[in-house]
Amino acid sequence: MEAPREKEHLLSLKVMRLTKSSFITTNPVLFEARDLAGGPSGSMVRDISPHLGLPAGLEHFGVGELLMLPQNFGSIYLGETFSSYVSVHNDSSHVVKEIQLKTDLQTSSQRLTLSGSGTTPHSELSPAQCIDEVIHHEVKELGTHILVCAVSYTTPSGENMYFRKFFKFQVLKPLDVKTKFYNAESDEVYLEAQIQNITQSPMVMERVLLEPTAEYTVKELNVIEPDNKSSSETTFGSFSYLNPLDTRQYLYCLKAKPLPGSDKPAVIKGVSNIGKLDIVWKTSMGERGRLQTSQLQRMAPGYGDVKLNVTGVPDSITIEKPFQIQCRITSCCERTMDLKLVLNNTENGLMWLGVSGRQLGKLGPGGSMDIELTLLATIPGLQSVSGLRLTDTYLKRTYEHDDVAQIFVYSEQLVGA
Repeated sequence: MEAPREKEHLLSLKVMRLTKSSFITTNPVLFEARDLAGGPSGSMVRDISPHLGLPAGLEHFGVGELLMLPQNFGSIYLGETFSSYVSVHNDSSHVVKEIQLKTDLQTSSQRLTLSGSGTTPHSELSPAQCIDEVIHHEVKELGTHILVCAVSYTTPSGENMYFRKFFKFQVLKPLDVKTKFYNAESDEVYLEAQIQNITQSPMVMERVLLEPTAEYTVKELNVIEPDNKSSSETTFGSFSYLNPLDTRQYLYCLKAKPLPGSDKPAVIKGVSNIGKLDIVWKTSMGERGRLQTSQLQRMAPGYGDVKLNVTGVPDSITIEKPFQIQCRITSCCERTMDLKLVLNNTENGLMWLGVSGRQLGKLGPGGSMDIELTLLATIPGLQSVSGLRLTDTYLKRTYEHDDVAQIFVYSEQLVGA
């Protein structure tokens, strides 16, 4: 006994992805006049079958002046907008009623309704007529996506009919983003972001911004400020596009915000979120894509109980002339300390001037104090500031700070010569 055949539907469903057209490309063959293709026979062939895509006056140029419609589904990348044209056509000779079209997008983690949810069904659809819809969705997940199109309607005999179609496609990764952190001697943190184009076509980088968290302020170091302040130029010059597999480096400077009611930056310990990278690009035909990274995390360096930063130091000084440096001492522990400063002279060509072993006073948790110290250079050349010792008299614990800054020492006699 044969199984009952499935009834043929009165309606048909067609789905087409909407993408931008592309320029026709050719592979021009160059030859000299004495070659066979450059003689009378070659010119006759060219006159018989000219290439319509060749631009006038640029017959040897690889890109034509005509546009070509997409020949296949193409690639879909994360951050782009997926657009599709959905059409329900009445292939029968009968009037169909109560037509409902619903489109869903199934990903690996969720199911999204793109159209048809809560809408009123179309009352009727005459023969050879169609119902058209255009759906848009910003792709935010990688991997397999399934477009589910469901159609329900009522036949002239009152029978309720229903069918579905599935369209599977892959969402690829457009960019490879790598980040590195560099901790400066001051409270500044430098973030280097390496962005590589891993698509198959060039893209124009429209915007690459670092959106910091509430604990940080950020300064972009990818712009060259002109002297007249009228306009700025990026460090990449006038070219803002990335060819496939090209990499571009972006640099940002972050600084912790001051504590409330204070002008001194806060001390951030352990792992902290510093912000997100917001990347916007366009393809060669102007299609826009946007990608936002997850929270970038930074491991703060361990300073122990006390951190010492040099806030002011001259770049160069004259030999055997006193000079001053400014330092900031910050508490990184949860207890109050009573600090004493000891200055030890080393054999590096710099000598401390002042009282060693003086009391600096009490320093509370998270607090800081500024001090000014005087030195004298005895040897020319590049010298390091070392020999700072901070002692907590409560716990009898000493904290050593060497090579906190470098200074170039020169002799006036050498300069005069």
